[in-house]
Amino acid sequence: MGKRRIGMWLYKNGGGEKIAKKIIKKLKERDIEVLNDVNLRHAIAKNENIIWNGKKLNKLDLFFSYNAGEQTQYQMYLYQALNRIIPMINSYEAFALTEDKFQTNFLLKNNGVNTPDYKLCHRDDGHHLKNIIKKWDKMVYKPTDGWGGVGLTKIESEANLDMLLPFLNQMDLRFFYVEKFVDYDKTDYRIDIVDGQFVGCYGRKAGGSDWRTNVTSGGSVFLREPNDEVVNLALKAAKVCNIDIAGVDIIYDREKEEYVVLEVNGIPAFATPEQEKMGLDFNKKKINLIVDLIDRKTQKEKK
Repeated sequence: MGKRRIGMWLYKNGGGEKIAKKIIKKLKERDIEVLNDVNLRHAIAKNENIIWNGKKLNKLDLFFSYNAGEQTQYQMYLYQALNRIIPMINSYEAFALTEDKFQTNFLLKNNGVNTPDYKLCHRDDGHHLKNIIKKWDKMVYKPTDGWGGVGLTKIESEANLDMLLPFLNQMDLRFFYVEKFVDYDKTDYRIDIVDGQFVGCYGRKAGGSDWRTNVTSGGSVFLREPNDEVVNLALKAAKVCNIDIAGVDIIYDREKEEYVVLEVNGIPAFATPEQEKMGLDFNKKKINLIVDLIDRKTQKEKK
């Protein structure tokens, strides 16, 4: 059996470069070579090969793609093609699923995992939204492919909706996706999962008068111990989505008195150096589990 070689593309901000070095070092100890910083933006496809820096990526044993902020249509297109030939972490299917809130929630609900109530309707059927705001009282418009809380709009009345609809129509969206606004305490649990195992947990709290817990929307991170119910719910959500690495966001619905999965994130960040100083100490466990996962997946494919 020849030497195993993998490609890796990991985000660089928030301590990402140091994490990459640790992963590369541990993989080297297992005789796995890493092509680092493989950004598909600089790759081209030529006949049966996808070439980056003169290297044929389709000849690698695995590609580990872990960079949320810099994905373009071109990269995702190559990601999809490459995953038909070699294993990926996360797989393209899992990545595409968790990028889409409706597809994720539809699958979770059909597998008995609680999520907020939602409605998806065609752009020409805005009257459905009017009926539902009367029933729900408050709802949240979400772009199905947004992240970091971008584009989320809380709709608190029919008048609100009337103001929003012309704006949404101008954006040439094919459909509207709305979730019932969940009555919660403005905090969430972020549960990290790797390869079907619990890695760590922290909480996020919405800032000031905002209701979004995303750090990019002004939320802040705090230390939080999870209970078994929350961990098991996160494990089940990751399993249903068939995803190797996941960050599952969970909130407590005070009205229904149950935990609900708000989102399954396919590229959950490692703890930043500042968060580590604060006491978030799951990075080592996460790195070890990822290295084990890469080791196992590349061995299986070699047999």
